[in-house]
Amino acid sequence: MKRLLVIALLMISSLSAQIKDVTVSIVPQKYFVEKIAGDKINVNVMVKKGFSPANYEPKTSQMKKLAQSSIYFSIGVPFENSWLKKFKNANKNMLMVDTSMGIEKLEMVEHSHHEDEGHHDEHADHDEHDDHKKHDEHDEHKDHDHEKHDEHDEHADHDEHESSDPHIWNDPILVKIQAKNIYEALVKVDHDNESFYKENYEKFIKELDLLNQKLETILNPYKNKAFMVFHPSWGYFAKKYSLEQVAIESQGKEPKPKELVELIKDAKEHNIKIVFVAPQFSQKSAKLIANSINGSVHVIDPLAKNWEENLIQTAEKIANTYK
Repeated sequence: MKRLLVIALLMISSLSAQIKDVTVSIVPQKYFVEKIAGDKINVNVMVKKGFSPANYEPKTSQMKKLAQSSIYFSIGVPFENSWLKKFKNANKNMLMVDTSMGIEKLEMVEHSHHEDEGHHDEHADHDEHDDHKKHDEHDEHKDHDHEKHDEHDEHADHDEHESSDPHIWNDPILVKIQAKNIYEALVKVDHDNESFYKENYEKFIKELDLLNQKLETILNPYKNKAFMVFHPSWGYFAKKYSLEQVAIESQGKEPKPKELVELIKDAKEHNIKIVFVAPQFSQKSAKLIANSINGSVHVIDPLAKNWEENLIQTAEKIANTYK
């Protein structure tokens, strides 16, 4: 009898200590959650490497795995617009948390954005999405209660969300806000590990401040300089470090011949010699422009797995453009 009691207690203990699953939309979020949760949480990523969060379609296997998640961390990327409600329906007990809560997003801009992108009001950028018109992201969030985040997919204000830029993970200071949202949600579903999460959260905040200082050191000599990218994923980054992002595509479309002429002209005026592309997008227009300015095409990935290292490498690549 005692043996059965011991086995039962061990089973209960094992269940209580079981690692919880959470799901995030994109790879950089996995980095953030793991910084705070460590080995206490298993993080699933919805948009896998090499795919675009603009129009991603989750696989059946991912939907099944979602049923085991305690939390879904959204961030405002376009595919969420049509999927968040489905995610909630797949797991009624899952806490829906918008990690962009508390961040004032920048507006997306069209091809003419190269005029003054680095100087939009606080943190302006130009979206990541092949189909910006479907961008009704859910960042209004007038009710900041995490419990109500599953309602975002109703998109109460489509017009506003269509024009907002979701690339908030490319500014380490904005990531501090996201980290706080993540920390609070983890404590909510796993209060027993609150002290562990708090310690890691505070450590991560210090790391973000140090990263910001390092990026400032790299980029300060190049304030107000422009860099050209195919997809406008780096607007918040440009704003934070007083740079100017010149984007090639608009609304997920390749530029027309007339627009290409203007882009080549802009590149020459800004003395741009490197055109950056993300691995998720075509290099056709980037190569054409690079050839016209006697420049080259380099790859930078806004969705890279090693988030911190990627931001440093991106800063160094931009700085090297002007050395």
